[in-house]
Amino acid sequence: MSIELRALRYFVAVVEAGSLTAAAAQLRLSQPSLSVAISQLETEVGVPLLTRSSRGVEPTGAGRFLLDASSRVLGDVAEISATLSRFGAGLAGSLTIAAVPVLMWARVPRLLRDFARASPEVEVRPLDPPPWVALDLLQQNRVDLAAVLVADPRRFARRHRDEFNIFDWGAVPIVAALPPELRAPDDAALPLPLRAFDAATLVLPHRTAAVPSLPESVEAAFRTHGIVPGAIRTVETIQGGMPLIEAGLAWGLLPDPDHGSLERFNVAVRPVHPAPQPLRALVLTRKGQTTDPALRRLLDHIPDAASNRV
Repeated sequence: MSIELRALRYFVAVVEAGSLTAAAAQLRLSQPSLSVAISQLETEVGVPLLTRSSRGVEPTGAGRFLLDASSRVLGDVAEISATLSRFGAGLAGSLTIAAVPVLMWARVPRLLRDFARASPEVEVRPLDPPPWVALDLLQQNRVDLAAVLVADPRRFARRHRDEFNIFDWGAVPIVAALPPELRAPDDAALPLPLRAFDAATLVLPHRTAAVPSLPESVEAAFRTHGIVPGAIRTVETIQGGMPLIEAGLAWGLLPDPDHGSLERFNVAVRPVHPAPQPLRALVLTRKGQTTDPALRRLLDHIPDAASNRV
């Protein structure tokens, strides 16, 4: 036995209206057509559903059961339909984003806060892998969006534009991150001469061919200005070098998105002069994926992302 939703709607309308004639008018059907539909429903379920009289119709015991069940079913269908409409409008669903930790410290939280105000029913799951892992996750369809920092956005785009949509998320300056004992409130805003890194112990993340980023930018600045650190301590990721700086064992030149990402660490932050070439934050999605309504809405909250393709 298979009962159509239309037949349930007709039955509920008849019981609520109290007569076939009144229900037919509400449904904009002819009374004979509605009467045939109700009779077919009774034949299908194998039991009378209505008691007919000159005063109209009343549900039988089976009819009262069907009325209650129909109200639940039709209510569920209406809720399903409304939820699917929210999915279609990008107001419901889920997204997973992979962003390098430096962006997770300040920029991504602001993005998620703004997005949550506009789309509170979209669940966003953030991950903070190294940049090469973020690209792998995006390629494997395990995340919907990736955000990385690169030293040369055009070179990156030439290599990856066939597989990714690439959006520019703005410049990210490189600043000095020094041990806390070098913090001096009166000159925190004064640029630190880049020459101060001559003979210093510097901590840098290791280079990766997949995503040339901070090491390449710092090394280019040192070459340009003839600066030779006393030693370079290499770590897996930027966040992996923070304990060394906090312990006074090394200095760092680190990206500081929006001049607020390093505040959570016990380090002295100073601008540098002359500053290394800023990095660029890039947002990546898979080709063809921006048809997802929730992802489109998220991209709308990234300043100028739609118009700043790389």
